[in-house]
Amino acid sequence: MSKLFKLTIITPEHEVFDGMVESLTVNTLDGMYSFMADHAPIVMPLVVGSIKIRTPEETKEVFNSEGFLEIDHEGAHVFVQASESPEEIDRKRAEEARLRAEERLRQRQSILEYKQSKLALARAMARLRITKQR
Repeated sequence: MSKLFKLTIITPEHEVFDGMVESLTVNTLDGMYSFMADHAPIVMPLVVGSIKIRTPEETKEVFNSEGFLEIDHEGAHVFVQASESPEEIDRKRAEEARLRAEERLRQRQSILEYKQSKLALARAMARLRITKQR
């Protein structure tokens, strides 16, 4: 059995996870990173994607929007704007959001609108990917 460390995942609305884990995998600007117990302290920005949590009992994956990860001597803390388990994701709504975002990307728009549309598309695609794995 691997050594465990404390993980908390928090959104502005609620606490998503609080418990002991064997490993944590997140999506960052530089790609996917996995962390285990006794990792050196670090702060990293997170991008839209998923968070994989491995506990002694199971491995689960949840959707996450943008945020950041902080690892200190007490454990890992993930702060994100939104997070949903596969069971909480409305697949039909995510598919509709994907279609709307793709349509907005095809239209002429400002740089800001383009970036917002790309982010909306990334969120929808991440939600759909997680529901397919369920």
